[in-house]
Amino acid sequence: MNKRRHPRMALTGMVADISDGRGFFPGRVHDISRFGLAIDDIPSKMNSHVEYLTVVIDGQGGHFKLRIRPRWETVADRQKIVGGEIEKTSFAWTEFVLRFEPEKDDIWGNS
Repeated sequence: MNKRRHPRMALTGMVADISDGRGFFPGRVHDISRFGLAIDDIPSKMNSHVEYLTVVIDGQGGHFKLRIRPRWETVADRQKIVGGEIEKTSFAWTEFVLRFEPEKDDIWGNS
């Protein structure tokens, strides 16, 4: 069962520079939501078992510095995917994400 309040939208063309507090690692944004995101193509040596990651995201007309609380990871070979919750989302991030959210159907038939 999906417990998310806001949908995750898959994106292409967004890169991430991630710091685990000890080093910097490249990644690619896999999907985003108002309060979270998933990043893939991260070198498996990055430590995602920290309280927070600092992530700088570029692409799709946006540039954001986010503080992420890692919630899950999947490791395969020499790379991993990390999903996390954004700490204190900004209005700019919310506005950016809203550009990609699907429009909700009007159940009352109003235009």
